[in-house]
Formats: sequence, C-alpha cells, structure tokens
Amino acid sequence: MTEPTIFIRDTAASDFNDVMIVEKEAFGYDKEAILVAELLEDTTAQPVVSLLAFAGDEPVGHILFTKASLEGPGPAPLIYLLAPLAVRPAFQNKGIGGMLIREGLRRLKDMGVGLVFVLGHEAYYPKYGFLGGAERMGFAAPYPIPEIHAGAWMVQNLGSGDPADPAGIFGRVVCADALQKPEHWRE
Repeated sequence: MTEPTIFIRDTAASDFNDVMIVEKEAFGYDKEAILVAELLEDTTAQPVVSLLAFAGDEPVGHILFTKASLEGPGPAPLIYLLAPLAVRPAFQNKGIGGMLIREGLRRLKDMGVGLVFVLGHEAYYPKYGFLGGAERMGFAAPYPIPEIHAGAWMVQNLGSGDPADPAGIFGRVVCADALQKPEHWRE
C-alpha cells in the first residue's frame, strides 16, 4: 500500500477542531493545544502563519509561526517565532514536520520576515537551517534559558548575508502575549 500524498495549506477557522486533535495527539497532553488556541486568538501574535498538513483527507500535522519583536538598539527586521510544530504519532518520522517547516519558512520569507526563532530540539531544527545558541549571537530569549539548554534557543536568518551575523542586529525577543509567560520557556 502506498503512502497518501501530503498536502499543506493555510488553516481556516473551520479547521480549529482538526488543529486541536493534531496538537493533543502529537504531544499526548493538552498544554500545546491550549497554547495554540490562545495564540490563534492573540492579536499580538498576528498575522500568524498557521499551516495544516493532510494525508488524503486526514489532518496529520500542524505548525504555527507567530509575530514577535526585538527589543534592542536601532531598527530590527520583522521577526517570527515557530511554536509549536506537531505531527500525529502515526505520521511521525515520515518527513511531514520538515515539509511544514520548509513551507512555513518559504511563506515567511515571501512576507519579508528577516529572522525566525525557535526553542526546540537541538538535533532536529538545525536540519532546516536553524542555528543553535541564539543567545550567544545576541538574541536573548523572553526568559532565561539555562546554559545546559543554550543550544535549544535557535535562530534562522531569512534575509541576506551571513546567517550567524544578521547585520549586527541584537536584542531581547518579545513574543506574543500568550507566549510571554515563563512556563512556556522551561523544560
């Protein structure tokens, strides 16, 4: 039996239940689903990039990018935060997460976004262009990241130039209100 073709599209309001199912099944608890629901309603996160992956007619993955800002000297590029990425367990390890990341980054680049941040798995996200240790590059997380996990705070430069040196820009990342809570920045 062949694998169904994966199709990715923007989420619509009518997809809310499908998004919640994907989030709950992927993580095995409700915390991420609740965060996604809050972020989708949070005006400080807008405009969001929310993508749903389907295998045939079945929703199998979801990714959310929310608008953020950089608190620092001088002008800053448009920035976004990836949080969360979810793939239902039966569809994990099939490349769906990577497809969602690549499509989201493509859309963000088309929107003129300069930097994208993620607090995530240090072995996974670098495969998609994220560089670990964003704090050491001058990008403080909304809440301190313990040194042991410093590599998990990552950035990707979607603009031109050296990905590890986005034109001398630095500062503290300020997320959407729903994400700007310490419990989202602890393990």
